[in-house]
Amino acid sequence: MVTQRIPWVVGISGASGTPYAAAVLRGLLDAGEDVDLIVSRSARLTLLDEAGIRFHQTNWRAELKNWIVRDLDNVVNWRIDNFAAGPSSGSYRTKGAIIVPASTASVAGIYLGISKDLLQRAGEVTLKEPRPLAIVVWETPLRQATLNQLAALSGEGAIIFPASPAFYAGSESVQQLVDFVAGKVLDVLGVDHNLYRRWTGGAFTVTTQFGVMWEMEDILDRAC
Repeated sequence: MVTQRIPWVVGISGASGTPYAAAVLRGLLDAGEDVDLIVSRSARLTLLDEAGIRFHQTNWRAELKNWIVRDLDNVVNWRIDNFAAGPSSGSYRTKGAIIVPASTASVAGIYLGISKDLLQRAGEVTLKEPRPLAIVVWETPLRQATLNQLAALSGEGAIIFPASPAFYAGSESVQQLVDFVAGKVLDVLGVDHNLYRRWTGGAFTVTTQFGVMWEMEDILDRAC
């Protein structure tokens, strides 16, 4: 019996924050997950600016592989204007969708049900089925209209992720901060990963910016 492919849909909008998308894609592929990729037209410009890749239908596989440094056997790329694509239909089985990064325009489009492109349609379908929908918002500050739309989407079951990295996990690079956000997304969706160091409680060693190493219990004692 042939096992049916049931992918995660990953939509990349035109917002800044494409490194978050790369980290999510790596995490999914490292976990052996199938991925349906949707890249908006404006995202192509952002990818060129932030990652230096020219994402087009004719060369997407080579550019994506160079960007995330992973085999792409589990990845299907759908054109943003292809409304006959699998993710546009509720009868097409997926595990859910991740919009990363999510622009305020994509948030508004999913909220209003406009479906002006495949990314917005896939988000709407994911909600109506219903399946898990993670929206990784990258914008600051936020207008009241966007906050209201995010609240309404949360009320419908979407999971809202401000792209807010944590600094307590011992990150020493921008990539580690990016990986933390991606890891939090995958945590909520139930995808195993090793993208960040988890908090376990108790004592652990902290290295300050001056190279001084402390045990956490010592730090707490000194703070008192």
